[in-house]
Amino acid sequence: MNDPLTDISRAQPDKLAVIDDRPDGTIIRWTYAQLEENANRLGNAFIKLGLEPMNRVVWFGRNSPWIVAMMAAGRKCGATSVPMNYRLAPEEVAYIVDNSDADFIFADAEFAPVLEQIRADIPKVRQIVVFDGPPGKDMLGVADLLGDPTTIMPALLPGQANSMIYTSGTTGRPKGAYRDNMGNAELAMKLVELIAYRPDDIYITTGPLYHSGPASFMGIGLGMGQTVVLQRKFDAQDWLRLVDRYKVSSTFSAPTPVRRICQVDDAVFARYDVSSMRVLIANAAPWSYALKKMYLDKFPPLSLFEVYGSTELGVNTVLTPEYQLSKPGSCGKPAPGVEIFLLDDVGNIVTTPHTPGELFIRSPGVFTEYYKAREQFLKDRRGDKQTVGDVAYFDEEGFYYICDRKKDMIISGGMNIYPAEIEDALEHHPDVMDVAVFGIPSEEWGESVHAIVVPRPGSRLTPQDVIAYARDHMAGYKVPRSVDFIDDIPRTGSGKILKRELREPYWKNQASRVG
Repeated sequence: MNDPLTDISRAQPDKLAVIDDRPDGTIIRWTYAQLEENANRLGNAFIKLGLEPMNRVVWFGRNSPWIVAMMAAGRKCGATSVPMNYRLAPEEVAYIVDNSDADFIFADAEFAPVLEQIRADIPKVRQIVVFDGPPGKDMLGVADLLGDPTTIMPALLPGQANSMIYTSGTTGRPKGAYRDNMGNAELAMKLVELIAYRPDDIYITTGPLYHSGPASFMGIGLGMGQTVVLQRKFDAQDWLRLVDRYKVSSTFSAPTPVRRICQVDDAVFARYDVSSMRVLIANAAPWSYALKKMYLDKFPPLSLFEVYGSTELGVNTVLTPEYQLSKPGSCGKPAPGVEIFLLDDVGNIVTTPHTPGELFIRSPGVFTEYYKAREQFLKDRRGDKQTVGDVAYFDEEGFYYICDRKKDMIISGGMNIYPAEIEDALEHHPDVMDVAVFGIPSEEWGESVHAIVVPRPGSRLTPQDVIAYARDHMAGYKVPRSVDFIDDIPRTGSGKILKRELREPYWKNQASRVG
């Protein structure tokens, strides 16, 4: 059985597969034949380095043709692909690389200094290969590897491709959501039919490919033979330029990029033609009703689809264009092939509309397990149904609404942020006695990170001190945007923080409890 890219490249070798058009005027265009060749060469180069099926390959970099090639090469080799968030702090990168038992790293030269810094902390990594620039110390450059003509041959290792995307849990430590396949093809095709994806669509990456949403919908598009426009780093006006220039017709986006696009000055926005946009898939965080209206005022009225899902559970619901304004707050009806169950506190199935329950999914698209954290996987499982801890209700017409989270995850600008990680870091500050972190409403980000701190008695700690300390120890998007001081943090008898009490003053006038 051929890899999907092989079949597409034979059917349409000269069609453009990827376009990397950067603001500085650099343009890289690969046809399907070129993408297939580069993926084969890259895969064979890793095999010559000792890659075997099931080995883990971390890829680490901004959106680029070589990242797309690595995704395909890993699939062709039967390797386990581990996308890395390039916004993480070095210590966070080291933890994920080590915890994943990564054998190889494929990295953008921009991030080679980070890998040099943590090299001693990732001893299991056999080799680091660098693209788009010079390699660091004891690293290899992709150009040198591909110079060997034997790497052009397409004879790659057999094996089933796997993926492992890191997401955090209640402990605050990132966990690898492991899949022993690259997605259920039957479910993907049913979803494609529902959103009317077409082979002649032009897809743009509105977000980083380490995020499961942009990568998954790009992968579906490439599997259909679409052309993909890569935006290396998001910029609202440059995104408009690319949509106009290439007549982009589909994308996946978190709310924050679209808000910034819609806030571009009207005179500037008017320079660009966005009428080609046919399918925009809204996800990664709840889209407010106001944002949907902003989008629909500027883009074709039937182009907006909203999906609810997660890295672990895949796409679970779809809200189609005709309901975007008539069903405010809804994330839609169950996606094709997905069964949804709401369970109450004692495990009974909720059958009454407008009655909240923990949302469980039964679907072939559910992930396999958490790597090295099977106990959490089993804790979130009821028979053949799985949850990520969201609470929802449905209305009389069968539309679902996410109304709360059992877990304390914050979604800010489409990024999943886990308070326990931030609390753990801030507790190391010598003047912090106690700390609680949670999300508060933000029109710009959906939620913003807020910290409640109990300072050490007699200290001169300021909110700015707390924010500066956080910035030194974690990725920028995790840093609290605001800090309040308090004398005592409320806790249960067992010591758990009563975050609902802390959140209430900030959320009491909000229709949605998740921003």
